[in-house]
Amino acid sequence: MATEAETTADLDGLEPLLQAPARLQVMAVLSHVQDAEFARLREITKCSDSVLSKHLSALADADLIALRKAPVDGRQRTWARITATGRMRFGKHVAALKQILAGAAV
Repeated sequence: MATEAETTADLDGLEPLLQAPARLQVMAVLSHVQDAEFARLREITKCSDSVLSKHLSALADADLIALRKAPVDGRQRTWARITATGRMRFGKHVAALKQILAGAAV
C-alpha cells in the first residue's frame, strides 16, 4: 500500500488542464507533429467545432499550445502547435500518469 507521501509525489506532475480527454488527445497529437490543422484535430477528438475551439483556447491561454490562423483557398483555417512550455508540461503529465499506473500494477 502506498503511503500518503508517495501518492502525493505521484500527482506532482499532473496537469489539471489535461484531465479532459480531448485536451490530452490534442497534446498527444501535437507532441508528435510540427502543427495540426483544426479539422484534423476535430476528426481525432470527435468534438464539435465549438467544443474543440474552447479546448484549444484553454490550452492556448495556458501557453501549452500556440494557434495560427491563415486563409487557405479563400477560407480562414486554424493550426495549432505545441509550445516549449507545453512540451515540458505534457512530458511531466505523461510521466506522472505512468508513475500512477506503475503503482496500480503492484
